[in-house]
Order: sequence, then C-alpha cells, then structure tokens
Amino acid sequence: MTFGFAPSTATSAAASSVAADSVNRLARMLEPAEWASAGIPLLASPREVVSGLHSRHRPTPSTAVVAVLDHDERLTASASFVRRDTAAADGWEFRNALLAHLRRVVPHDLRRRTPVRTAVLLYCREGDERWTEEDGAWMWGLRDACTLHGLRCGAYITLTRGGWQVLGEGRGGRRPNALSEPPPLADAVAAPGPAPSRTGGGASDALRRTAAR
Repeated sequence: MTFGFAPSTATSAAASSVAADSVNRLARMLEPAEWASAGIPLLASPREVVSGLHSRHRPTPSTAVVAVLDHDERLTASASFVRRDTAAADGWEFRNALLAHLRRVVPHDLRRRTPVRTAVLLYCREGDERWTEEDGAWMWGLRDACTLHGLRCGAYITLTRGGWQVLGEGRGGRRPNALSEPPPLADAVAAPGPAPSRTGGGASDALRRTAAR
C-alpha cells in the first residue's frame, strides 16, 4: 500500500494560471525579424531625434521617452516616465503606460483614414545594444499603443552605456549614451537662420511646442 497526497485544486489552478500568464506574456512580444518586416518607417535624421529627446528628458536607465513626430520629422509632443519595477516585461503593461502618456500630450488621430503623425520610443536601459525580451515587449506595446491612438508606429531606439541604437535598422552611435551629460536644452536648439527641411528632435520651433513629462 502506498500513501501520497494529491495536489489541491487551488494549487493546480494557481500553477495553470502562472503558465498561462507566461504564455500570454511571450505572445505580447515582437522578435527582431517581426519588427523588421512590419514596415516601420525609417528616421531621416535619427541622431537629431535622439539628441533632442536626450537633451529634453535626460533619461536614466529604466526611463522611456515616447515622442510624436509630424510628417517632416519635427517633434510635436513627448513625454517620459520610469518603467514600473515588475518581475517580467509585459507588452500589455507597456502598451497601457505608453497610451496613457500619449493621451496626456497629444490628441488622437483615430478619425483619419491614414495616420499623419508617427510615434517613436526611446528607452534607456542597462546592458548592450543586443535585443532583449524587454525590448520585444516595448516593441509590441508601442505598435499597439499607436494603433489605439491613430498614430503610425515608428522607430524603437535603445539608449545604453555604449550609445544609442535603432533596433531593426542597424543604425546607431556612441553619443549620446546612458552616461553622457546632455547639453542644456538651449544648446540643442538650432542657431537662428533658415530652418532645414528635416530638423528632428532638435529644432527650436518643435521644442517650443513639445509637451514634456
């Protein structure tokens, strides 16, 4: 005769719930190949966009900066926030956070047939430039938030100690980086004179219209 204890119904249900949550979380994540094939528009001047956002928001690790660009790549609005310290990256939580901040700084474009503005995301984190599951969750969250706010999904950019990197494009640079001190915001503004056709995140007129934090 053998003796044993059958797992309780509550224990089995809890284990099933944890497994389901893990599967769902992995489903809310985009692999680099999926992101590269999603038709994300390329930034004409990624360094200017990154430098402008870095100067305005001064991100530190775990800080996300979401920005909305017009059709000429001028900054319309931006907001930054620190990621909640959760055990695992979840695209659903990231989507909700991005959507909440987008709603605070810019009206939606859901009535338009085709999006005219583009949202990009700069995320400052530890580690190197290689893709992580956290990046995949941010990508999923950005794409979904853009759909729900009537925006075109734009670039996802990481900022690490080694520099910045536009994931899926292979473009990046050493400065700014997670350790570099951003110049005063006034120094990031273009000098008086004819405005270039593409100004990115550093244009004075765009910065004046930006809603930050």
